[in-house]
Amino acid sequence: MAVAHRIYAEALLQAAKEKGSLEAVREQFAAFAQALESSPELAELLRNPQIEPGAKGDVLESVLGDADESFRHFVSLVAEKNRAGELAEIHAEWERLLAAEAQVLRVELTTAVELSDGEAAEIVGKIEKAAGRRVEATREVDPDLIGGLVLQAGSMRVDGSVRGRLEGLRHELLARR
Repeated sequence: MAVAHRIYAEALLQAAKEKGSLEAVREQFAAFAQALESSPELAELLRNPQIEPGAKGDVLESVLGDADESFRHFVSLVAEKNRAGELAEIHAEWERLLAAEAQVLRVELTTAVELSDGEAAEIVGKIEKAAGRRVEATREVDPDLIGGLVLQAGSMRVDGSVRGRLEGLRHELLARR
């Protein structure tokens, strides 16, 4: 994360709060980020250094149409500052700030096999109880884990997989030589 991404995301967060349009901006920024992801042409146009910031701003204004005023001004400012190509990264930081403000813990749950929704909900419930806050989990399958699970929350990683245990035993055995 670049410092600039955080600065822009924080500025938008404060502006949206002051205007009372946080939910509208949240929805519109998410939809805009999705449009960037699904339209490589638009993303490339915004990243192209040969296109003037003003032209990028015009394109963005036509894409945004009747979006919330705070969001339109924000995107216009980002384009003026020649950072339109970084809107996806700014959105990622924006989402992180929103989660932190809502005290939502984002975790990545990796298992050897696909979990049912009930199993995943049970694990998330245990994490919520231990963390004392709401948890949003993404799920991933990695058959190389053999069994168990790996939980990643920010820089904290808890490896309860069979592969992790075997690796730990291997290191212990090598250390005893």
